[in-house]
Amino acid sequence: MATERLVSPKPLAVEADDAPNWSLRPTRLDEYVGQRDLVERLSIAIQAVRRRQDPMEHLLLHGPPGLGKTTLAHVVAAEMGARAYTTSGPALCRPTDLVAALTRLEKGDVLFIDEIHRMPPAVEEFIYPAMEDFRIDVPVDSGMHARTIQIDLKPFTLIGATTRAGLVSSPLRSRFGIAHHLAFYSREDLLSILTRSARLLELPVADRAALDAIAARSRGTPRIANRLLRRARDYCQVKADGRLATPVVAQALALEGVDALGLDTLDRAYLKTISSVYAGGPVGLEAVAATLNEDAGTIEDVVEPFLLQIGFLARTRRGRMITRAAAEHLGLPPPAESTGSTLFTDA
Repeated sequence: MATERLVSPKPLAVEADDAPNWSLRPTRLDEYVGQRDLVERLSIAIQAVRRRQDPMEHLLLHGPPGLGKTTLAHVVAAEMGARAYTTSGPALCRPTDLVAALTRLEKGDVLFIDEIHRMPPAVEEFIYPAMEDFRIDVPVDSGMHARTIQIDLKPFTLIGATTRAGLVSSPLRSRFGIAHHLAFYSREDLLSILTRSARLLELPVADRAALDAIAARSRGTPRIANRLLRRARDYCQVKADGRLATPVVAQALALEGVDALGLDTLDRAYLKTISSVYAGGPVGLEAVAATLNEDAGTIEDVVEPFLLQIGFLARTRRGRMITRAAAEHLGLPPPAESTGSTLFTDA
């Protein structure tokens, strides 16, 4: 089981994370912040198909968790004036599960499949004719007397989302008319999102720098930004005068263990272990995981991506190594292998 962390881009329990997020999510394209190339492409496509009164082409969204793939699916449905039905790849265990989901769709409706790369191959084969010809072929009986019943579907739009684009099969990927990779958000875009969220939460903001401090700790991810904003709101309502100010944000997030760059307790423990126990590396993932008493998969999927992104970790053939920037940020001794290595030399 993965470790739950405040700065994790993945959703926590529904009652703790997703439910409050729904009130903060945009419902129209003109409210959506960031991903400008994708928003422009979608705006053109939606306007065109609305004039033709056709369903929009199938859409594949891929990228790290927490960047707005589910939100975009509901925004597209709202712009098309249609309903959105949500399911996930693991939930479609049998072909009959997919048949049930498809046959309830009306013309123009949106079917959103999260983690679409995790659909079983047997289910994936059923979805091909549904996407291309809006029909499904259901086998009846088996063996010599096997028959196939063809069920016609109403034209619909399939929106697939995945965090592992490389695991989406080529036949499935080729059937999407629009495919787009969602990138991490800039600090300015996160600040715009936080400003809107604070307004929706009716949270008084003493100075804009308070929101900027949260944006700087949000790892380029709107889900984390909104999560940190809610924690800061709780703190300022209990420990301060109810207004969000820069000192209050610093105190609130320090209490949560999140530093100025967005590193939390697990991030710092990981880097300090490599530095103190393994002299800065290189060291294998399994060795670090055993030292921290954490699952190696959790470290690889939850901890390392952000450290690699900000240049605090180097993943080499010989193993993991911390960089000079990480050592300076945490006040650690320089990596033992920095001498004679181009990896840690100053530019």
